[in-house]
Amino acid sequence: MTPGEPTAGRHVPVLLSRVVEILAPVARDPGAVIVDATLGLGGHAEALLRACPRARLVGLDRDPQALRLAGARLAEYGDRFVPVHAVYDEIGEVLTERGIRRIKAVLFDLGVSSLQLDEADRGFAYAHDAPLDMRMDQHSGGPTAADVLNTYSAGDLTRILRDYGEERYASRIAAAVVRARQREPFTTSERLVHLLRDAIPAPARRTGGHPAKRTFQALRIEVNGELDALRRAMPAAMDALDTGGRVAVLTYHSLEDRITKRAFAAATTSTAPPGLPVELPEHQPLFRLVSRGETPTDAESAANPRAASARLRVVERVAARGEGGGRAGRRSAGSQHHHGGHGEESP
Repeated sequence: MTPGEPTAGRHVPVLLSRVVEILAPVARDPGAVIVDATLGLGGHAEALLRACPRARLVGLDRDPQALRLAGARLAEYGDRFVPVHAVYDEIGEVLTERGIRRIKAVLFDLGVSSLQLDEADRGFAYAHDAPLDMRMDQHSGGPTAADVLNTYSAGDLTRILRDYGEERYASRIAAAVVRARQREPFTTSERLVHLLRDAIPAPARRTGGHPAKRTFQALRIEVNGELDALRRAMPAAMDALDTGGRVAVLTYHSLEDRITKRAFAAATTSTAPPGLPVELPEHQPLFRLVSRGETPTDAESAANPRAASARLRVVERVAARGEGGGRAGRRSAGSQHHHGGHGEESP
């Protein structure tokens, strides 16, 4: 571990005991496979490996630094832990390449990781002046947050700030960015934070948290393609589940929670036509809801501020394809085409 790198001890997994309580019972049989689709520093993975001593865990992460740190943390589990450099929407390909046909549990712990927030030079945190990168995989070669700010049109900037940051002053901020970059391109976060403070009216700055929060979220989502990846990952994860297996998703803002909720609702809803007196087997859903949107306790939120906005949703596969509910399974895959609107939906 190089100097300055975060240690696993600084990482506090969100809703750890509840995640283990929900996933461990379905993954304790010999040879059971668990997928941690967002490995991070490996806190959830470690707890699941400990609770399921006869299971294997495949851990995916797009961040090579996270894989290295989690690998060191989980080395004691030997070949029971399989680290994979991949984005979570590649879950199907990852399993196929390893000859894994069915899995018992999947965890998605979405959003930016503790590692990325704590490393000032990654550019995720508006509290530190750093290069405007925000790529979760800095070796990906994709555009950085600075590239987005310096090259997108005012219309495209407005769209991502509005759609991904739910920013009320999206067009005002976009216009200010375009004017400012004509004088000098954006390179570091501090200059962007100053611009946001000036662009957002004073009354709005006094409420709703830090004025840069929504813009930084929007840029991060755009740079990493997070919402599109999640729309593809949800049906892929559910399709890979064995009967009795579960998918657990931890979300941290309304956009990713809405995608999860819609995918789960489609997969757990009967496709029987209205007014049909008896539900036929082929109309019964493949999945049932286990958790409709649990939130951390006040004590956990106080101990771990990053947990405060978390919401946990879980589904369980109750039938294999062909045992009824085939149409419901296809509807879950179709949910990837829904785009989140504005405002919260009820749990």
